[in-house]
Amino acid sequence: MDQFKVRRHKVFIMNSDIHFREATHNDLTAMVKLLADDPLGKERERSSLPLATSYEHVFDVIDRDPNNELVVATCEGVVVGVLQLTYIPYLTHGGSSRALIEGLRIDRNFRSRGIGRKFMAWAIERSRLRGCHLIQLTSDKRRPEAIRFYKKLGFTSSHEGLKLRLLSHAPFQHHDHQNNEDSW
Repeated sequence: MDQFKVRRHKVFIMNSDIHFREATHNDLTAMVKLLADDPLGKERERSSLPLATSYEHVFDVIDRDPNNELVVATCEGVVVGVLQLTYIPYLTHGGSSRALIEGLRIDRNFRSRGIGRKFMAWAIERSRLRGCHLIQLTSDKRRPEAIRFYKKLGFTSSHEGLKLRLLSHAPFQHHDHQNNEDSW
């Protein structure tokens, strides 16, 4: 699996002045600001400084997981986009892997320049290199522009996605699940 681990600070691809690379702790504030910079993100993200410690904690968890990659798009060293790629092994489809794309955001000042399309092309190729047989993603139904964007890239609405919220407390609290007697 180490052959797929992203090297720190390595530029994956360059198109004109846009670079895609693995995110670092120094990118965290910019990533959260991008995630919060739309009507839906404002409802669930807290980009005020200092950032909630839960962002640091989750960044560290993702960073240590060889099946997760946080990737940023940069222009002249400034973070202008973010996405998370998660590689999921499955018993279905004859025992294979799929990729999940989550949290794709492009800075509003850099939209309509093809960055999102190039970022997705990079993510698709990266998933191919990891041996994935398909890529899946979800988009909130209240984001019709995003859904149109994904459909233009060839994604289809082939399944109905369902979610069940599990947290009844504030979303930024961290709990130690290792001490839960009901856990596996």
